Amino acid sequence: MESLQSSFLPPTLELQGCPLKTRRVPQFTGIRCGVSADPWTLSDGSNLDKPKPRSKRAKNPLSDDNARRIIKGKSRYLSSLRRNQGPRAQTPRWVRRSPEQMVQYLMDDRNGHLYGKHVSAAIQAVRSLSQKQEGSYDMRKVMSSFVAKLTFREMCVVLKEQRGWRQVRDFFAWMKLQLCYRPSAIAYTIVLRAYGQVGKITLAEETFLEMLDAGCQPDEIACGTMLCTYARWGRHHPMLSFYSALQQRGVLLSLSVFNFMLSSLHKKSLHQHVILIYNHMAAQKVVPNHFTFTLVISSLLKLGLLLDAFSIFDTMKKLGFAPEEVTYSLLISSYVKAANSDQALRLYQDMRSLDIIPSNFTCASLLTLYYKNRDYSKALSLFSEMERYKIQVDEVIYGLLVRIYGKLGLYDDAEKTFEEAQRLGLLRDEKTYNAMAQVYLSAKMYTKALHTMEMMRSQNIRLSRFAYIILFKCYVMKDDLESAELAFQSLSSTGIPDTRSCSDMLYIYCRQNLFDKAKNFTLQIRKDNVVFDEELCWKVMKVYSKEGMRVEAEQFIEEISQSEPLKNTKFVRTLYITSLSEHGKVEKETGSLATSGVLDPNALELMLCLYLACGDDIKTGYTLDLLLEASDGVFLANRLVGKIIHGGDAFRAEILLGLLIKRDVAGKKYVCRCGRFCRLWC
Repeated sequence: MESLQSSFLPPTLELQGCPLKTRRVPQFTGIRCGVSADPWTLSDGSNLDKPKPRSKRAKNPLSDDNARRIIKGKSRYLSSLRRNQGPRAQTPRWVRRSPEQMVQYLMDDRNGHLYGKHVSAAIQAVRSLSQKQEGSYDMRKVMSSFVAKLTFREMCVVLKEQRGWRQVRDFFAWMKLQLCYRPSAIAYTIVLRAYGQVGKITLAEETFLEMLDAGCQPDEIACGTMLCTYARWGRHHPMLSFYSALQQRGVLLSLSVFNFMLSSLHKKSLHQHVILIYNHMAAQKVVPNHFTFTLVISSLLKLGLLLDAFSIFDTMKKLGFAPEEVTYSLLISSYVKAANSDQALRLYQDMRSLDIIPSNFTCASLLTLYYKNRDYSKALSLFSEMERYKIQVDEVIYGLLVRIYGKLGLYDDAEKTFEEAQRLGLLRDEKTYNAMAQVYLSAKMYTKALHTMEMMRSQNIRLSRFAYIILFKCYVMKDDLESAELAFQSLSSTGIPDTRSCSDMLYIYCRQNLFDKAKNFTLQIRKDNVVFDEELCWKVMKVYSKEGMRVEAEQFIEEISQSEPLKNTKFVRTLYITSLSEHGKVEKETGSLATSGVLDPNALELMLCLYLACGDDIKTGYTLDLLLEASDGVFLANRLVGKIIHGGDAFRAEILLGLLIKRDVAGKKYVCRCGRFCRLWC
């Protein structure tokens, strides 16, 4: 004790021995030591503060209860690590092992590894061959150190872990030389999958035949792998033949294989086969999933089977699958094309009730529907909703908005919308340019319409037939004959000209008094078998009557009177009956036609002008009598006198006026005008 005396210790301090049991004095300070033991190390048993077992008498008590906590904690950590790394994470799984399995596990040095040490070495040895050229190595020499060390299961593991198809091929050839090898569908399936991923169809087919020759019965996995290989690389004919063979043998395929086949067929637009395979699935009672229903509905809509598609859609909803936006979009678009606006709007309301935000394609379909129904207020409301949900507006929607603003007469808004699309760089399709040009034509802004079409041509956008029609219309309204003729030639190069364009061409010829060109043009369009309507017939007959072309006129009347769309019209029927009238034949056949309203006064006016130009007094008088019996006939006959005077033909005007005076129906105004004109002409 004297040796322990020191100035460092107070003299009153007495050193006492530590009692066996002392009461712990609670510490009220909140300060703890920052250094703690490693949570993954096992306890040495000296810690007296270890947790007590749950039961008083544990069934299998451990030497240290902290070991169980550490093992379970590490298991949870590795499980979370596997989930975060994906399905191929190289982390061990916690499994129950017998003592013999544990001894083998330790001998393989697999602690913390997915495979044993020798298996990992074999995998790495074969993988390293991918850096060498084909034929520069011998697989027997590479794997010489692994002979008789790998079991069949381990060889399958090495085969499965290869990334290159050449390594799979060479290792499988070495694998078949080992004593522990036995032909198995598992190994062949691994090889088939490796070949299928890189498109080695021929090698896959040879491997499948080799499997059959080896006496291995292919299971549904091997067959499904072969089908997926065909489907992945677009070999649809072999795929369907192989599928038919599997059907005959009663092989049941999984849903994933069916979906793979359906997706491949759908991409190649083989929709009939999609429906056929779906029916086979239903017959085999394979329950489809969300992806299956989406593909089948799309294929049915592509085939125009709208009712069947909607039936599948109802089945999908009854099974609890929530349809995606693309499914709603396809159905809405199909109903819009079928002019079933009520069903399309119901589907849209159903989609919005599920809080599904529509895509720009769906919005374009609805805008088209509103445009066709002339419900422009709803169209503008939908566009506002698109802005609220920040739905991307594409060129199609901008084009529809331009048309809608044009129909509403909001030409400034249409122009601003077009300029906004141009500023965003969305103008790549001619339809938007055509829509803006049509709006300008409706507003009689012919210069701007022509500028829009010229701007489209400067963008190297290929003009369609419809674009040529609009361009030709712009030149006609600008009264630019030379450019109009060039545009009409370009239009004719795309096919037979349309009726409206031919009518406009005759209009510009007659407007500029180019009746020689008009005559040649009428002969050309008759030769080209242009489809005539009533307006074009009227303009052609106007040219013939102006030039006195009686023979051509009668041939033309004979042609159009046999045309199915025109022969029953009042205008053509009047032309035909008047051309046959001679010495009262018409009255004998049909009675008083003019008074009964059967004859068209405008057609009678044209025929009267034709017979005046030909100098046929008999038919002129007879046609005039028919015209005077018609409603407003007197007015039309006197107006015709004024037209002839305006055209500068005093001789015809005098003849017609004399016939009207003889019938006591001549207007005083036209008599005076004709008298003054005749005196000037004389």
